[in-house]
Amino acid sequence: MPLLCGRHRFALDRPLVMGIVNVTPDSFSDGGRYLDPERAIAHGLRLRAEGADILDIGGESTRPGATPVSEREELARVLPVLAGLRDCGAALSVDTMKPAVMRAALAAGADLINDVRGGEAPGALDAVAAHPHAGLCLMHMRGLPATMQHDPDYDDVVREVGDYLRARVAAARVAGIGHERLLVDPGFGFGKTLVHNLALFRNLPALTDVAPVLVGVSRKSMLGALTGREPGERLLPSVVAALAAARRGAAVLRVHDVRETVEVLHLWQTLGVNE
Repeated sequence: MPLLCGRHRFALDRPLVMGIVNVTPDSFSDGGRYLDPERAIAHGLRLRAEGADILDIGGESTRPGATPVSEREELARVLPVLAGLRDCGAALSVDTMKPAVMRAALAAGADLINDVRGGEAPGALDAVAAHPHAGLCLMHMRGLPATMQHDPDYDDVVREVGDYLRARVAAARVAGIGHERLLVDPGFGFGKTLVHNLALFRNLPALTDVAPVLVGVSRKSMLGALTGREPGERLLPSVVAALAAARRGAAVLRVHDVRETVEVLHLWQTLGVNE
């Protein structure tokens, strides 16, 4: 089944690359670098030129311990960047958990909402359902960014995350959002230890029957724990992880390093190493 994201329809015959555009002062990897709208737009255009199929614009950091921002501030960060990238050719995603921001972003031309709360906020599913072609990514998160890494615990993380995502997909369908508009994200690093993250990563194929899976592990702390590298030194681990996720059935790869990821995916497909 293809993926419908606003003005774009993706066949999903290859992994899609989603480039990250953080319009924030405090994101864990590049916080503050693209807070100025013009710099964020230039960054997004560069990622598109490097091969990004989707650009994910975020105006509120969701790193562990992040401080929430107001709807007004988030919109002030996101809307100018959305307008500046409107005609770049990539599908435009807005990374937000606030229904008011979703409504404004979709009205301004966003193609996809990337919701770390899985559409749980009152009005979130209705906001997306009101736009008949808009896509929605439903992510699993235990707790909220400010507290999610305070001793997360699961009996069976793969089963519990899978059950949650199935329930959220069912809720989205009831709200009127067609299955072809949905992605799911297991939420690596969102209320999970390294052990939980590794279990989910190794069992990604168990989630692909729920909906197409988005994987975002680029530069995250789980890669730091495995390699000892700081965020700015995690390019190679991030690209290797993206390829491993693609081999396990991921439909969308959310990354900082678009050019390198696109090149590795192209080599993988051209050389036929997945046959």
